[in-house]
Amino acid sequence: MSDDPESDRREEPAAAPRPTEPQRRYLERGLSQPGGKLPLFDADGREVAPRTVQACVANGWAEPWMKNPIKPDWLVCRLTAKGYAVLGRTQPPAPSPSVTLPRKPGTEGWGKQGARVPKRRRTKA
Repeated sequence: MSDDPESDRREEPAAAPRPTEPQRRYLERGLSQPGGKLPLFDADGREVAPRTVQACVANGWAEPWMKNPIKPDWLVCRLTAKGYAVLGRTQPPAPSPSVTLPRKPGTEGWGKQGARVPKRRRTKA
């Protein structure tokens, strides 16, 4: 022990912030969406409160993902690894962009449901 009583106190790490109930509901909706996309509207069709979205971004649970061209003031976000963790989940691996499914030989030019898709003709300019 030292002579200074202040130095004997152990500093405990600050507890990690936990989401409020509205924040948790907002974040949980991203679990079932591709890429962890978070909704703009709640389950009842009302806009998610901007302060809920901003608080989730500030805590690192969500991150801005893309701009909304129709409503630029709306923040489209997705879950972060920290967001998955606060919900007790692990972030799923991102799909590899280089993986493509093989096509059956002889199916080129055929669309969905077996409908023949005509080839585009080039026109001279």
